[in-house]
Amino acid sequence: MKRLLILLMTLIGLAGPAVAQRPAGYPQSYDALIEAARAEGGVRVYGNADAAAMAALIAAFRRTYPGVAVRYEVLESRDIYRRVVTEAQRRVPSADLIWSSGMDLQAKLINDGYAQAYHSPEKPALPADAVWKNMGYGVTAEPVAFVYNRRLIPPGRVPRTHQAFEALLRAGRVPLTGKVATYNPARSNVGYLYLAEDYAITRDTRSLVQAMAATRPWLSPQTEPMLAAVADGRIAIAYNVVGPYALAAAQRDRRIGVVFPRDYTLIASRVAFIARDARRPAAAKLFLDFLLSRTGQTLLARQWLLPVRSDVRAPRLSAGQQRPIRVGPELLVNLDTIKRRRFLADWRAILTEGSK
Repeated sequence: MKRLLILLMTLIGLAGPAVAQRPAGYPQSYDALIEAARAEGGVRVYGNADAAAMAALIAAFRRTYPGVAVRYEVLESRDIYRRVVTEAQRRVPSADLIWSSGMDLQAKLINDGYAQAYHSPEKPALPADAVWKNMGYGVTAEPVAFVYNRRLIPPGRVPRTHQAFEALLRAGRVPLTGKVATYNPARSNVGYLYLAEDYAITRDTRSLVQAMAATRPWLSPQTEPMLAAVADGRIAIAYNVVGPYALAAAQRDRRIGVVFPRDYTLIASRVAFIARDARRPAAAKLFLDFLLSRTGQTLLARQWLLPVRSDVRAPRLSAGQQRPIRVGPELLVNLDTIKRRRFLADWRAILTEGSK
């Protein structure tokens, strides 16, 4: 079901300084940007981080920059892509800032000319591979996880590597039939991205997918249904789940266990850019800088949207365990029509063979 939630933060109850203060270390010229943003009155953002997770950050932004309202609209990553393209073609009002976990779709929008360049004052604090063309900014560093039901997968059988996950599937094919879940890459953008990255990292991925196919897995287009199914025991274990959502669910529900595989863990990011035709570009720059600031990153981390900055306290994996998905042109390969068609055809063929 398409989700469209609008979080509109108003001045009511958000008391702050009468005049916004330029952040420490920012150039004096930033004062003019703040004034321009106040004149614009607000910023419109398309994003797919939950509205509830963004509430504290948006409130803090409003306190920091009184007079600059935030309209935050929650959409699925593919819907964000379609709206940006369609609204630009129709020349109708659209978002000023685009922020999505659909890394490849964001890269395509940037590559196709829907973004404008901006050198954020926060750029020196970011990893080099988190910024592309001074347009696309990776805001988060989100590990991809295995998620399991603690009752159905006892401690001694919990897989800690991709190889161990495959071994679990092959050894327990019968009891795990119908009890394994993953994203449907034909319907989930992140599911397709994660699986394509797995294939790029190791040829062993195809064997693992074959082992999953033999269990007749449940394919989900979204994260929440998988987590709910793991919690209540309909699913024993799920593959390649968005880590922050899994960690948040495990914190609420002790039935859920989360593993970040030791051999390698994909690290995904929510990529933000300022729209080429932004009607409120100054406010968009302020909001992007706030997302990238230590304050903004700390607030995101509290909602398990783990920070890309290394100077913000948050749970982290070892450098050797991490396999970051780079923000850049490499992501465009996944969207090649012929490659995607072949990839999904092979996926379906494996599923068909596994169900026999």
